Amino acid sequence: MNTIIRKSMLSVAGLAFAGGVFAGPIAAHANPVDAKPVAVAVQSAAPKPQGEQSHITLNDEQTANVKAIIAATKKAGLPERAAVISIATSLQESKLENLGHLGDANDHDSLGLFQQRPTSGWGTPEQITDPAYSTTAFLKGLRQVDGWQDMALTDAAQTVQVSAYPDAYAQWEQQATDLVGQHWNS
Repeated sequence: MNTIIRKSMLSVAGLAFAGGVFAGPIAAHANPVDAKPVAVAVQSAAPKPQGEQSHITLNDEQTANVKAIIAATKKAGLPERAAVISIATSLQESKLENLGHLGDANDHDSLGLFQQRPTSGWGTPEQITDPAYSTTAFLKGLRQVDGWQDMALTDAAQTVQVSAYPDAYAQWEQQATDLVGQHWNS
């Protein structure tokens, strides 16, 4: 459980205790009038995306790459959260485009959906530009991150990718979550 949620829950519990200590003796001597049960709605606190969110409109190729990432995630036996992290990472690295060598505009020898580098051991250029292979390679790295399931998306992605812009992944969390929600069961 993240620190902010834990502190909030402890604060609420403390207030409830204090209210019971101070109001309890007074309430015990009051005359009950129309006592009715009160329904309380409790919602689980799903992690909210960090920071401002970005969004792009996807073309057919990008949508096919989303589906390939989801298929590779399922084949690896990993949950939807792994697909969200993978898609957000690819949105940041390539805007979900399977990029080949970009000449002078290229970051070293980075290729594919995740901008993986053959010289860093991610695979051959042919492998890295295969969406299923590159996703599986990314997921292999993600599995090696202790506690990735409970990490902020940007921390999990950065641990695998080692980017010069480690906080940039967070801006894609909402769109990645929406895409997984839309395509996970299709």
